[in-house]
Formats: sequence, C-alpha cells, structure tokens
Amino acid sequence: SQAPPTNRGMGKKVLVVGSGGREHALCWKIAQSPEVSKVYCAPGNAGIAQAATCVEIPAEDVEGLVRFAHQEKIDLAVVGPELPLTLGLVDRLTEEGIKAFGPTKAAAELEGSKAFAKDLMREAGVPTADYQVFEDAAGALRYFREKEGKVAIKVSGLASGKGVILPQSIEEGVEAIDRIFTKREFGDAGTRVVIEEFLEGEELSLLALCDGTTALPLEGAQDHKALLDGDQGPNTGGMGAYCPAPILTPALLKQIDKDVLKPTLRTLKKMGRPFKGVLYAGLMITKDGPKVLEYNARFGDPECQPLLMRMDSDLVPLLEACADGILKGKKIDWKREAAVSVVMASKGYPGSYEKGKEITGLDQVAKEGVQVFHSGTKRSPEGKILTNGGRVLAVTALGLTLKDAVDRAYENVRRIQWEGAQYRTDIARKGLRRLKELETEAPLKRKTPVKKALLGLKSG
Repeated sequence: SQAPPTNRGMGKKVLVVGSGGREHALCWKIAQSPEVSKVYCAPGNAGIAQAATCVEIPAEDVEGLVRFAHQEKIDLAVVGPELPLTLGLVDRLTEEGIKAFGPTKAAAELEGSKAFAKDLMREAGVPTADYQVFEDAAGALRYFREKEGKVAIKVSGLASGKGVILPQSIEEGVEAIDRIFTKREFGDAGTRVVIEEFLEGEELSLLALCDGTTALPLEGAQDHKALLDGDQGPNTGGMGAYCPAPILTPALLKQIDKDVLKPTLRTLKKMGRPFKGVLYAGLMITKDGPKVLEYNARFGDPECQPLLMRMDSDLVPLLEACADGILKGKKIDWKREAAVSVVMASKGYPGSYEKGKEITGLDQVAKEGVQVFHSGTKRSPEGKILTNGGRVLAVTALGLTLKDAVDRAYENVRRIQWEGAQYRTDIARKGLRRLKELETEAPLKRKTPVKKALLGLKSG
C-alpha cells in the first residue's frame, strides 16, 4: 500500500464524492495527473485511502460537501454516485462557484426516473423498447397479462442497479408487481413502474463524456449484471466488466452516436436541461440495431474500473472541459491492452449479507498491470481490511489479449480470500466467443493494435 499523494507544488485540489469501486478508480486515475496536487474523497473506503485523503462526509450530505469544498478551496469536484446527483449536489457546488463534474439535478433525472428517460427517448426518436408507465398494480397486471409475460419490469426510481425484473413465468411477473406495489420492497423508487417489451440480443455499455452539446464516447465495455455464471440469478449492481468490447465496431459506434447520443443531448438541451458529465447508454444490440435499455447519469460501476485502467490520457483536463463546455475537438488516447474487472462480493449479496469479514491475500496481488479497486471495505482499529458491503472488491487486470487479461484477473482473484466470498467465473466469456467468431468469419490481414490485442496476436 502507498500513502495518499502529498501536495505537489501549487497543483489543483480535487474532491471525489462516493465510496465505491468506481470512486476508487477515479481517485487512482486523478491522482496520476500532473495537474493535481491533492485528492480528497468523501467518504471513501479502506482502498481509496491509499490514493486519496478520505473525509467522513456522506455522499448525500450536499451542504456538508459544499462547506468542505469551500474550506479546502477545491478546484474540481467529481461526483461519482447517482444519489448526490439527483439531490442537486452539482447545482449547489456551481452556485457557490466551485467547478463540478456531473449533471445538474434536472439533467440527472435521466437516471433518477426511468419513466422520464423513456418519454425523452420517445420525443428524441431514440430507438428503445415499446413501453407503458403505471402507478397502480391493477393496470400493471392487466398490461403484463396482455403481453403474456414477455416483458421487463422496471421500477422508475433509483434502486442501486437492482430494480429490473425479467420474469421467467406469469407467476414470477405477478409476484414482482405485488412486491413493488403492495409490499413496497423498493420504497418510493417503485411508485411508478415501467413495463416494456423484452429485447433480445447482446448488451453493450457505451459511456460518453459530455459538455452539454458535444459527446465524446469512451471505448465500449460490457457489464455482467446477473449474480451467477451464464447470466443466471438475480440482477446486481454489476459482477464484472471488460473493455474494449468487440461487439462495438466503428460502424456501430457511428450509428449509436447519430441515433442515440446526439439526439439525447439535443433534446435535453432543448428542454433546458443541458447534460454535462458522463452519459451512460445501456444498450441492447438487437437484430434490428442498437436499442437503449436505460440511461445512467454517471460512470458505471464496474465499467469505470477497466475503462480507466486502459485510458492513457490525463482524465482531469477532460473532466474540466466537460464542466466548462469546451469538449469539442478533444480526444482520448487508449492503451493497447484489454482490461477485465472481476467483482468479488459478500455471501448473500444482492440480498442480506454479513459485514466485518477479514480479507486476506491483498498483499499477494501482482504489482504490475493489476489493480484491486475497493468498494465495500473498511480498516479495523488493528489495521486489518474488513468487508463492509455487498460488492467488496473489483480485481482489474490488463493483458496484451483479452484472454491474457481474463487469466491475470482470475489468477489474482484466487489470491484474495474471506469467509463467504463469491464471484462469477465467466467474466468476458461473451467477448472471447465473439472474437473466435470474428477470426473464423473474416481474418484480417492488417489489424489495429487494439484488434491485435483482442484477437490474441502478438505485435512486433
């Protein structure tokens, strides 16, 4: 472990808000910037404390964070999670003259309300599944039965990535609607429910840095939402991710930019809600082309971890360009390697789980090309690292090929242990399968470095 960076001359002070693996990756990357002298994180975790100075202010304490930013003369605040965005943290920081990266409360409704997002997509002409919004169980049940159960049921509000239910039978769907409306398992997040047609295809996460007008896409990533191998089991906040995703071809990226990113930004701006920050489009690549499953208004977790591992550019000037509205013309350089992130979670997650289990083996992890990003961890008074959440760690590795990255990630996952640790063993398998298909269907005579890396070809 290393101590948090000390002040380097008169560099910038950055505050990262949040306490998960995404925020650890952001602190780790921001601390590498030659423009930055000090990184704070509120509230942080045991791993983040190795890259930044942690401050005991909850991410949802808007006024407390604004006071701290004033007190420490913060030059840039980077808001990680969705909750403080929907509470208006960026609005308050901006009002106080503190530069902040992230959307306003009005723009963050794109994630805070799935019903709002679906209506916006309809207005913008963005391809998405047919849907209806319901505020009562009777109407939802009637529509569900009309569709013979072939739907996705989504609570409209924030549900930590767990508010999407894909019923496998009529009985499961009826039970889900009862859980949402009658048992109120999702609280106020389930006051409104979106029921939409079930889309078939392969999922893709495309994140773009935005300044209100311009969208600068990051490389494609693929998340793994289900708890168990083979995309089985309940939905989670994400059990692993990798990038680049071979499903994202240059032609597909061009289509998504034209049909999804540009009209979304244009419509939000027209509505008086210009979007600055990370626009995350969760897409299903269907036989009819890409369709938006949902929007998020921030970096994905765990997609952020492999993306930032591969990013070669300094992140800080890009974040500032978004906040200042001057992103046009900027570009991002990427490492040639692939990156894979495997999430290690507590036993019982995404349901109830115990905390306080001692984590061992962190000192055995490879020093080069591997980062263990902490999510649910804390340090005991005796200095031990303990579990403190559902998703605990995201073991992230670079590799010359996607297979190399997979092998390195799992080699290091196996070095880390605690009572009840669980993880998927098939992260990036879809990508490896697609690469084999690409090799079989159309061997390329000349390959870009990324293609070489993905296809397993050594360069030289």
